[in-house]
Amino acid sequence: MMKTGFSKLKIIFLIILIVVGVFIFYRQNSLEQVAQARAQSYAVSSWNGDYMLLARLVSGEARGEPYLGQVGVAAVILNRAKHPKFPPTVAGVIFQPGAFESVSNGQIWATYPSRSNFNAARDALNGWDPTYGSLYFWNPYKWVSPWIWTRRIVTQIGRHVFGR
Repeated sequence: MMKTGFSKLKIIFLIILIVVGVFIFYRQNSLEQVAQARAQSYAVSSWNGDYMLLARLVSGEARGEPYLGQVGVAAVILNRAKHPKFPPTVAGVIFQPGAFESVSNGQIWATYPSRSNFNAARDALNGWDPTYGSLYFWNPYKWVSPWIWTRRIVTQIGRHVFGR
């Protein structure tokens, strides 16, 4: 008689243990899914922020340039963000003091980017780099620091020279 009561107690305990185990398993998976969703959401919002900043910089720095030159300007920003000599974010590169005339003079905020500017930013974010890894661009028809001419010229697109 004592054995059957003890066996029933074991069975009830095992059932409770299984139910708790299943609950913990699904709860853990749910938390991991939430963490993954948050990470993806951050990546998308980060991409969106980079997209808008790049489009604004392209508008300020490459206004009047051919589309390829606009993509090139955006690509230089992304190349810098990947390079150890520069800040590791798009915003860090763009707002590095004295780095870009359109930031220094406020042109980055003066006009809303055109469709072409947005497309150029998107294409650069998606990996297109017509500058072959350049870290600098400048307009040789405007005054620039003589230092920039010590950079190795990679290509010229429109009125911009791109170099490393």
